[in-house]
Amino acid sequence: MPSSSYCLSRVRTLRRTTREVKVGSIGVGGDNPIRVQSMTTTETLDVEATSRQTIELAEAGCEIVRITAQNVRAAEALAAIAKKVRGDGFDVPLVADIHFLPQAAMEAAKHVEKVRVNPGNYADRKKFAVREYSDLEYEEELERLHAAFSPLVLRCKELGRAMRIGTNHGSLSDRILNRFGDTPRGMAESALEFIRIAESHNYREIILSMKASNPKVMIEAYRLVVALMNDESMEYPLHLGVTEAGDGEDARIKSAAGIGSLLLDGLGDTIRVSLTEDPVHEIPVAQDLAARTKTLWQRAKNKTDAQPNEGIDPFEFRRRECIDLTFSPNCKVGRKEPPRVIVPAGRPLREFRDIVSDLSEAQTTNKDAPIEGLLLSIESIDDFAHLATLRETLVGSIPFLVIDQVDGKHEIPPEASEKGSPALVILRTFTPNREEELIRFLGETEKAGHNTALVMEPRDLDSSLGEILKDHQGQAPIITLSGTYKWGHPTAAYRVLAGNLRRLNRPFPIWIRSSDEARIHPDEDFSSSRLLDSAILTGSLLCDGIGDLLSVENAADSNRSRALAYNLLQGARARSSKTEFVACPSCGRTLFDLQSTTQRVKESTSHLKGVTIAVMGCIVNGPGEMADADFGYVGSAPGKIDLYVGKNRVKSAISEKEAVDRLVRLIKEEGKWTEP
Repeated sequence: MPSSSYCLSRVRTLRRTTREVKVGSIGVGGDNPIRVQSMTTTETLDVEATSRQTIELAEAGCEIVRITAQNVRAAEALAAIAKKVRGDGFDVPLVADIHFLPQAAMEAAKHVEKVRVNPGNYADRKKFAVREYSDLEYEEELERLHAAFSPLVLRCKELGRAMRIGTNHGSLSDRILNRFGDTPRGMAESALEFIRIAESHNYREIILSMKASNPKVMIEAYRLVVALMNDESMEYPLHLGVTEAGDGEDARIKSAAGIGSLLLDGLGDTIRVSLTEDPVHEIPVAQDLAARTKTLWQRAKNKTDAQPNEGIDPFEFRRRECIDLTFSPNCKVGRKEPPRVIVPAGRPLREFRDIVSDLSEAQTTNKDAPIEGLLLSIESIDDFAHLATLRETLVGSIPFLVIDQVDGKHEIPPEASEKGSPALVILRTFTPNREEELIRFLGETEKAGHNTALVMEPRDLDSSLGEILKDHQGQAPIITLSGTYKWGHPTAAYRVLAGNLRRLNRPFPIWIRSSDEARIHPDEDFSSSRLLDSAILTGSLLCDGIGDLLSVENAADSNRSRALAYNLLQGARARSSKTEFVACPSCGRTLFDLQSTTQRVKESTSHLKGVTIAVMGCIVNGPGEMADADFGYVGSAPGKIDLYVGKNRVKSAISEKEAVDRLVRLIKEEGKWTEP
């Protein structure tokens, strides 16, 4: 493992220092703003279409445009594309995307400002072969790689071109796979090998990327490679992206969780949000992420904080230790349990009949994504009677209710008399100098058979309140934060909370609340802004294993809160409630219409909870890039599709017209099908 840290601070967004790399006229890294990138989806040999889409992206705010050069002919076409784009008055830098052919890279370097190579696919062997490499054999392979890669390095150096060394999770070479496995460490080592070759020629105009479709893998890989670079005094800028994110809200959440997590920690100099949509749609999402990062940079200026020991390994994702709680036989909280979803009722208790109606509809129509906890407020003395009636009505309908006791309404509800009534979690805020009240509250709620949730500032755990909790021998309280926070960003406050609980040696459950007050840009009142803020806040925490309960409290209504909470959990790979789709964004290599095909696949399979299906446009993006998928739909030739189970191709050259039906049949044969 690396000896260095991967970031300057886990509680402030302090930007990592990098060298500046010039991509044409655009500076990346150094003191430059985060640069926004995208990629054309047209056939590269269609010079007119590719030039037109490049200009459309530039007009939308894209600062660097990548174009695939899958062969020498496509690389040669880049000359005409560059001439056309420049002739129309656009100086946006162009990047050639290279995978398998060094000859194409050597040609492309003549015409564009940057060349991107994938170490696993460039001059390295990839046949999914299993063999043992002795140290001598491994060194011999590195020498061969040095000889194969050096000509491109020297050409880029001669022509003043930048280079992106872009490792993808699913494109690791056989040599790397056999030495390091299909792991983030393998991704990092693959990239570092190429960097060392470049440095041997005194070439350092390099940008690095470590992409994966799984945000957890992507986050870990970037953290790891930065720490390893720090060990070797390397300061190369980073290009961030979650590859094959798919489309719609799910893709935006997955991208914001992965990219946003790294941006929070000061990593990232240029970003791309990969969507299976018109690439112009990628630009505003990336711009929003960059704008939020700029805000966090400004907040962090000249501020330092002690680093919390959260009890997590940032290079190996595991759930944080947690004391178990039981609300019902089917709803428990603990390390081995998925994070539980709490939803604001969105109505006062006096409207309990409407609350029941809302809940009944939600639980009936969303059996795989149920409301597990309902958040309600006690606002008057009459609400206690309404609460009693509500609990009687909801027998068997919901595991627990969270009762927010507004100041002055501190009566403890009695224990429920009817079996199967929802458990009660009494939520109350405590500050220093309220020690006796806390002791009394914990005793009274336990006597009444209720659970507790405590709103506390992380630093208050260092006070006498923390001592009370340290010595508490009764039912473990849930700990959460108020909507406001006093750290560099909302995520930091929960990290500090986890660290302070660890210091007390009391791993109480943590409830993450995504509220308007905890947003990065609370002044923006549109749904996409709320979605990104929620994804960034929760993404890093959930990926790191912090968070035992989750609520989204900035959505339009209770149903939207429920749906967004489950989508956040799915995006962070913390809980599966529906089919997971992995889909590439399309490029000039794509052998079918990605957008329409993805929609057809979704129409047939979107009810398969816990199943992951990958839709890949070409063999470059499959099978390796869909390493986590249960099933794969991969373009193998024009009009032809290969089907995969895991990494194994089981059906070849199927007609595109029947491929979706054959995919459904394959899922049935593998025992993964359920009727909608």
